[in-house]
Amino acid sequence: MSQHNKPLSLISLALLAALLAGCASRAPQQTSSPTLPSRPAGGWPDRDGPDAVIPPDLHKVPDALPRLENIRKGGPNKPYEVLGQRYQPMTEDAPLVERGLASWYGRKFHGRPTSSGEVYNMYAMTAAHPTMPIPSYARVRNPKNGREVIVRVNDRGPFHAGRIIDLSYTAALKLDLLRGVAPVELERLTYEDIRTGAWMRGNGSPEAAPLPAAEPPPVYVASAAPGAPEPTTTANVAPPPAAEPAAAPAPQTQAKIAAGFWVQLGAYGRLDGAEAMRQQVLARLDWLAPLLAVVRDKGLHRLQAGPYSSREDARQAAERLRGELALQPLVVERR
Repeated sequence: MSQHNKPLSLISLALLAALLAGCASRAPQQTSSPTLPSRPAGGWPDRDGPDAVIPPDLHKVPDALPRLENIRKGGPNKPYEVLGQRYQPMTEDAPLVERGLASWYGRKFHGRPTSSGEVYNMYAMTAAHPTMPIPSYARVRNPKNGREVIVRVNDRGPFHAGRIIDLSYTAALKLDLLRGVAPVELERLTYEDIRTGAWMRGNGSPEAAPLPAAEPPPVYVASAAPGAPEPTTTANVAPPPAAEPAAAPAPQTQAKIAAGFWVQLGAYGRLDGAEAMRQQVLARLDWLAPLLAVVRDKGLHRLQAGPYSSREDARQAAERLRGELALQPLVVERR
């Protein structure tokens, strides 16, 4: 390279360097606007919510079918403490009516064990409640649109002030509550409601069957509001006026009997014969009390236990009773 060309070359190099520097400083202005990171498959890992792919026709999933189930001793029905709050679960079959806020839980807990030990299925008709006996069945109503569902309570929660129930994803969908926390009305279904079919009477709370002259079970009534740390209170219903002593109360059999599968222990021509057998069975198997009924059918008084939601459940119950009572139970279906 000649001496005359050196200054020109130096100038050219300087201009080139400046040009490159200018391009580098302007480069960010040529890019498109920043974009948020794409949502991970299955949702945000640190938040609860629905699955990435929701099964179709969840609104057609049937409600839980109430059946008589023994309240568990201990386990999920023992007193417990969460976040400094003490909870005392109910341990008896008693009515419970509440008004408060409902929430729902989804994929974050899907497939994990519940407080009852059962696996949580966000697409089943289940729910969590802080104090309701496990297992229980409850009617939940959205007062805004009048929709109702029946769920099976098999878990504990929610543990937020003012909230009274955590619904499964499908239960919340059927109530139109997926947008967030919303007010609901809740009613626990008692053994009497299930046995007599009162839970099928449509909207509203069914009237309780009349009781003999004795103090009725306590009715749990609560109304939760945001900020209330403990939504459940207890109020005892005043006992009815004293009545004249009477013979043994009529068996719970003159009321409407729920449809389903029943285990028949015997059939008798006289009511007192069926009732005597009922008392003998209860003397040996007191846990069977909520299930036993005497049904008048085709001129006979039939001692039956139930209802069970499936023939297989009834068959297993019949096998157990066959061994414990040395009887030959029959499985019958009522429609």
